[in-house]
Amino acid sequence: MSIDDVIYVICLLACIGAGSYVKKISDEGQRKLVSTALGVIVVVIVSGLHSLHCFASLALGTVSVLLVHPSKCHLVTFFVMFGYLVFFRLFDFYLGIPGHTNMIQMILTLKVSGIAFEKTAAWKKIKARDEQDKKEDRDVHSESLVEITDYDVELQTLGAAEIVHYSFNYIGVLTGPYYRYRTYRDYFEMPFKTHAPSIDATLEKLKYAVFYCALYLTTNYLWPLDYALSDEFYNDRSFVYRLLYVWPTFFTFRARIYTGLTLSECVCTMAGFGAYPDESDPNNGEGPRKRYQHLKRDAEKHKYNFTTIVNTRVLDVERCWTFREGMKHWNVCVQYWLAVNVYKLFPSKKYRVGRTGATLLCSAYWHGFRPGHYFCIMGAPFYVSLEDMWHKLVRKDATGTSRNVIDVLFWIFKWFAFSYLGEAFLLSSFGNIWRFYSSVYHIGYISWAAMIALGLYLTSQKKAAERRKKRAEEKAAGGDSASPLVDKEKSQ
Repeated sequence: MSIDDVIYVICLLACIGAGSYVKKISDEGQRKLVSTALGVIVVVIVSGLHSLHCFASLALGTVSVLLVHPSKCHLVTFFVMFGYLVFFRLFDFYLGIPGHTNMIQMILTLKVSGIAFEKTAAWKKIKARDEQDKKEDRDVHSESLVEITDYDVELQTLGAAEIVHYSFNYIGVLTGPYYRYRTYRDYFEMPFKTHAPSIDATLEKLKYAVFYCALYLTTNYLWPLDYALSDEFYNDRSFVYRLLYVWPTFFTFRARIYTGLTLSECVCTMAGFGAYPDESDPNNGEGPRKRYQHLKRDAEKHKYNFTTIVNTRVLDVERCWTFREGMKHWNVCVQYWLAVNVYKLFPSKKYRVGRTGATLLCSAYWHGFRPGHYFCIMGAPFYVSLEDMWHKLVRKDATGTSRNVIDVLFWIFKWFAFSYLGEAFLLSSFGNIWRFYSSVYHIGYISWAAMIALGLYLTSQKKAAERRKKRAEEKAAGGDSASPLVDKEKSQ
């Protein structure tokens, strides 16, 4: 592990330990100040002078949220925060900014622009309600069709201090998870944190974190990524060895990510952050999808979960059969942000491909400017379209043993696709990526293109056979319906 990773893990463990202390602070205002102070300390320890980037971008984003009209503040804040990433990464290119500072900046970008999107959405609801109330033909005793909550109104009067507290809250400041401002507010206003099983949830996650860390250290020792950059790897190793090397290196990468994300979730669970009653139907990143304010009256009687702050469903990622399913379980809090603020708000709703492409491009841009980010993320739709096609051809209607065998094959192909594309993410630069892919003769892309061509041919043949069958059935049905008439004419 590098010195940056050691500092990062120490900071996460310290934040986990601080959770039990922070949760016991009875005064909500004091708890908020302590949480923000701890967040700022963590940022400065990890980033040093580079933390000035975080303060500068937050200041610019806060001005955009507060001073731009609510109808446009989401767009302005989005371009300000994502635009600052260009400036920030230019410094990274020339000065070598620590990787964990990059993650802090990435989460900060989502938080500040996310709160602007929430403010605009709430303003539109309030405006729609007001316009509805102005209609002369509306029954004054009827209930408004547009539901306005206290949270919607509060967003319109949000101050700079609250945005700073939310952005630099020590919970999630390093690697997330992303959570809405509403989740942050509920932590200080709702009693759920007191009754949630914080210690049990944290201990359970820590067990997994230790397991993932052990896997990471072991596989990184046996199959280091640096070896894939050496001349020996290309000169002395066979084509098969080089091709199969993507499996352990991507496994190492997953174990590393799982370790960091699980520890970051421990920071939340130890403080009781993101705990909601099961009845509220919480979703990853989003929080409750049902009304939950009334549940605080008998908070001690409910069962709680921390679904809101679960960022990656590890077991689902590993066990699911298809690439598409795996993507749905990976980085789900960030996926929620992308789905709500990019995919659903994309100007053109007519072309799904355009919306999907824009969302993935935004995700790649958010991750960084290195070619590997785009090779990896923008390559995913290419494989998903292939997978969907063959699912309809061979998997959809399969049953019994055939279905089990096909599922296993899909699972193997899924992990090869993840690993092959993920290798580009890890190798990062275009030169390293091209050297590796050339050494394995670009077999991934070539085989996928061949499978797509074959799939299109088989699909066309299948549709043609279905049309012939349908015409035969219609002809037979027509002949049967005409036969009584023929028999009648013959009898006459």
